[in-house]
Amino acid sequence: MKSKFTFARIKYRSGDWDTDQRMPSNILNSLIEYTTIPVALQEKVVELSGNDLFQYPFVYLSGHKLVQFDAAEAAHFKTYVENGGFVFVDDCNHDIDGLFAKSFEGQMGRLFGNDALRKIPKTHELYSSFFRFEKGPPNTGFELNGWGDDLVHDYLKTIEINGRTSVLYSNKDYGCEWDYDFRNKRFLSEDNTKFGVNIIVYAMR
Repeated sequence: MKSKFTFARIKYRSGDWDTDQRMPSNILNSLIEYTTIPVALQEKVVELSGNDLFQYPFVYLSGHKLVQFDAAEAAHFKTYVENGGFVFVDDCNHDIDGLFAKSFEGQMGRLFGNDALRKIPKTHELYSSFFRFEKGPPNTGFELNGWGDDLVHDYLKTIEINGRTSVLYSNKDYGCEWDYDFRNKRFLSEDNTKFGVNIIVYAMR
């Protein structure tokens, strides 16, 4: 029997890791609606410093505040991605000069080198892994309404390990964009969680 996809969220010591609490169930609902991927119905929270992390091929990390991994967290993050794990990281501030962005990018520089995070082109497989997004990453309402740095980011960044995207990094605040009761999707002219489906399908390929 095919194992079920679990939406696993990273809990880290610093900052505020427990953001956008309705978002995971909304994304899981979309996976059920659009795909044949079997899913576990409950989000799983995993300690970055704990060994349970390595049971999940996909994990989510977010926050608004400082990201400062302790020694165990840094070692586990590096080991996880170097051994095939996929981390989707979302900056809840939508601010490239904000505390989360600066501190997270600093952590990645120390672990993987200062040039490890690179912008990906709009032709990247991520944008056609399930639904097609010809213009690249879809905008969020927080960008368009001037939240955070008042910029619309037309790119995402990745860290590649052995030719494979292992860290997907967004300053677009998708977590807040998708943080609503899944039953309210029927009121949207376009389901904005479709890009979340792309991310997970891409990560699990």
